[in-house]
Amino acid sequence: WIQWKQWTMVLLTTIGSRMTRQGAHALVLARRGSPPLWQRSITGGTGTGDGASSMKQLEHGRKRSRPLSSSLPPWRQKMAGYSTTSADASTPIQTPPPETPLQDTEPPSTPGDAKASFQIFYNDVYEVHLPPNHRFPMSKYRQTRELLQSWMEQDEQNNQPTPNNNKFHCQLTVSPLATVTELETTHCPSYIQRYIQGHMTELEQRNVGFPWSEQSVQRSLSSVGGTVAAACHVLDLKQEQHLAQAQTGDIQGISTSANKNDNLELHWAAHIAAGTHHAFYDRGEGFSVFSDMAVAANVVLERYPHLVQRILFLDLDVHQGNGNAVLFQNNPNVATFSMHCKANYFSEKQESDLDIELPAGCQDDTYLITLQHWLKRLRQGDGGEFDLVFFQAGVDILEVDRLGRMSLTSEGVQRRNQMVYDFYVDLQVPLVICMGGGYPRGDNWAPVIEAHASVYYQAYQHLQNFANSRDGTA
Repeated sequence: WIQWKQWTMVLLTTIGSRMTRQGAHALVLARRGSPPLWQRSITGGTGTGDGASSMKQLEHGRKRSRPLSSSLPPWRQKMAGYSTTSADASTPIQTPPPETPLQDTEPPSTPGDAKASFQIFYNDVYEVHLPPNHRFPMSKYRQTRELLQSWMEQDEQNNQPTPNNNKFHCQLTVSPLATVTELETTHCPSYIQRYIQGHMTELEQRNVGFPWSEQSVQRSLSSVGGTVAAACHVLDLKQEQHLAQAQTGDIQGISTSANKNDNLELHWAAHIAAGTHHAFYDRGEGFSVFSDMAVAANVVLERYPHLVQRILFLDLDVHQGNGNAVLFQNNPNVATFSMHCKANYFSEKQESDLDIELPAGCQDDTYLITLQHWLKRLRQGDGGEFDLVFFQAGVDILEVDRLGRMSLTSEGVQRRNQMVYDFYVDLQVPLVICMGGGYPRGDNWAPVIEAHASVYYQAYQHLQNFANSRDGTA
């Protein structure tokens, strides 16, 4: 313990001593309420780099779409498919249904009087049949969902019914398909159509990592659609909370809730998929066709301007969120935070608002102390205030991961999750959890599947505990 404490002090001292004048000035401005200046590159998890560095120009200008329709949210509409023929974004495009029958396709139910709720979307019904020996673990999505459901069912069987069971609400729902209009908030229209219609070049397909098929189109659209639906769901609940407070005359309650200081309820949503952070404006790479988080962020910024002004991407995948970094360069509404392995860039390194590079072989203590430091800085307001957070919860930081190059244990990843959820409970802002990377080695899939499932199960437990604590039963 003494050695650990000494090491921590050395780490934090080093962080402070290596800050440049620009970096220090950025923190002063942030504390004064000026726009936060995050542009610092952190290496090794031990200090700041060159301070507020200049941002690179966006190579392909990001297109802002026309205002989105004020119609019902997509999961309250009939699920629309896509074909290889239509080029009209406003016309429903039909494809054959997925081979696996859809289950639980009803729209998410309202949590009623629940103090906390957890809406989970999943898209493993759109499983793509990949060639033999393909390196992407497509079946991990179904295996993760099934393991999570078994854990939650076991909890329900072990727990005796109590009068406070209605204080927490949890539901699983199949992910809807994203619309072309939603995709166009972030991606190039011609790129979208070329992908949907199967006109991608061989090089483009190789960079993405998947062969094209109608199955892959449906899966890609559901990967985005589920994250969009999750973000809209938590914001709809926040809006309903404000309306309920207005009806009861709790004007002060509305004000403090809008400032994220005194929320009476906590509503999170998750997607057992997605976190596809390697997609750019007009191209994809690294198993990412479209950026689900970026599309969801742009959709809610346009659809809920009264609720959302700033969004945080907390990306803890082993790889940098390079696509999201470029998509939101020079955009003050979205802050991109990426903590990743310094030795694991498979394409050109990009510049997030805050990049934290950790060394190959990084173990639990180094990782968790570094994360704790930066979460503390965020909690203190160094990055400004946020109205919505996306958590990219990749588990490819595991030592057993085939592509990760880091050395965290399963217990270390669980401690990471616990730390992050404690942070979100303190912030009391709507949260959307995305799956991110995780690549089993050989036939030993259990550690990766269990780590993915733990991401969602720990959130489930956190919200249960929050609901009980607000009712005085914890």
